[in-house]
Amino acid sequence: MNFGDVLLQQRPDGVHWKTGPLVDYADGRPFAWVDDEQSELDQTYVTAHHQGSGLLHHVNPRIGLRENDFRTLADYARSLNTSRTTG
Repeated sequence: MNFGDVLLQQRPDGVHWKTGPLVDYADGRPFAWVDDEQSELDQTYVTAHHQGSGLLHHVNPRIGLRENDFRTLADYARSLNTSRTTG
């Protein structure tokens, strides 16, 4: 993904610089964002600006992705498949 002019630029509202472009790119489609820099401000932004399902999953940068992280992502993917077949 090309972040264009916002690459590494801090926002005055404290939302991570990746959040807006990720939401724009998702364009209402479900997405998962795995990172070590998200905050509650980012979740609030996604909830307010994204019509689809979005998972913001924080990973500890000292240990990286662990089994529990993969389980969380798999559960999220399954929830998307379930909502498609039932809703």
